[in-house]
Amino acid sequence: MEQLNVLQILQSGRYDNAFVALYGRGNAAASRERASKLVEGFQKSFPASFHQAALFSAPGRTEIGGNHTDHQRGHVLCGSVNMDTLACAAPNGSREICVISEGYAPLRINLEQPEPDDNERNTTAALVRGVAAKISEQGYSVGGFDACVTSNVLSGMGLSSSAAFEVLMGNIINHFFCHGTLDGIRLAKIGQYAENVYFGKPCGLMDQMGCSVGGAISIDFADPASPIVKKTDFDFSRSGHALCIIDTGSDHADLTDDYAAIPREMGEVAAHFGKSVLRDVPEEQFYAELSSVRARCGDRAVLRAMHFYDDDRAALEEAAALEAGDFDRFLALVNASGLSSAVQLQNTCTFADPKRQAVSLAIALAKRLLDGTGAVRVHGGGFAGTIQAFVPENRLEGFKSGIERICGEGSCHILRIRPQGGCVILPE
Repeated sequence: MEQLNVLQILQSGRYDNAFVALYGRGNAAASRERASKLVEGFQKSFPASFHQAALFSAPGRTEIGGNHTDHQRGHVLCGSVNMDTLACAAPNGSREICVISEGYAPLRINLEQPEPDDNERNTTAALVRGVAAKISEQGYSVGGFDACVTSNVLSGMGLSSSAAFEVLMGNIINHFFCHGTLDGIRLAKIGQYAENVYFGKPCGLMDQMGCSVGGAISIDFADPASPIVKKTDFDFSRSGHALCIIDTGSDHADLTDDYAAIPREMGEVAAHFGKSVLRDVPEEQFYAELSSVRARCGDRAVLRAMHFYDDDRAALEEAAALEAGDFDRFLALVNASGLSSAVQLQNTCTFADPKRQAVSLAIALAKRLLDGTGAVRVHGGGFAGTIQAFVPENRLEGFKSGIERICGEGSCHILRIRPQGGCVILPE
């Protein structure tokens, strides 16, 4: 009997259940069509390797709890979402990786040159080279492959499109050249390495972990080199709430100083106690010496330290509430976290331009539309960009239309926490 290829398997509908698991009920047909279009493009671009083709997915991620706690070696709660970067790929028997991403020029990476290339800094090519080099360094024989990639992970909205791409490349190499032996945590660290060393961005590990491990995960950054990761056992699809990410229409440009001030000021408070991060300063000692800390570091630094202690604790309590199935408690904690970010962390607007308060305005509007239900908070780094809301399903239509009347059509994106991280969709 003739063996079916990836495209024939997709079009048969045999993998629709896999698409439901990744993207939610009601999305199987559209997901099958999207994947089929990608596979057809691969077949046209790489006919010689098509017989070995497989389909891969790596999701974007959303921060749920722990706003600006990771750089102080605290706790974070994050989750993968049902927007993803999708690839059809196959080994090509060469020493070259060829990646065609929708809307971009093809990339060709020579595996005989594993070192970082200064000409590739801040480019996608650097991420591919870095992932391949790090896996090779760990003793695996990485060969060339061809890939066609498409993504619906929204860039600039705190959903970590670059981390999703890194995790995707790691899963492709893991499947074809590592016999699937690299788990999600190792692949996340490999992605972070590629971004730090090859791309040139000194990011933490939360983004890659959220994209790679899947579901809602709690991360303890006490040891940044080996964070403790725990999956949270909760089915968000049964919560009766939708996850919304709202684009406030504000621009991240010229906000570098605002972002940099947060870890700097928290670090100044830690330094008052002879420590480098707040994780190492007992909360009781901080409050016992509050007057002297205030005199030395200033009020805003003190408030931001207060936020660290409160939100670090909240991230743990949110995970515990989900584990206990207490979604009402979880929502209350998310709201408290949002209030702490606004009042203590102060990252919902920039002091450089007080007229620009799109994030604060969107939060106020969301609270009015929710009318005491659900939860809302700033999403990601803050100052501009996006907010996050958990919206009761019976209010979702009115919430979306109300937000988009002010923030613009298409500004409210309805997502779900998907249980799978980076994965091979087919063949299983």
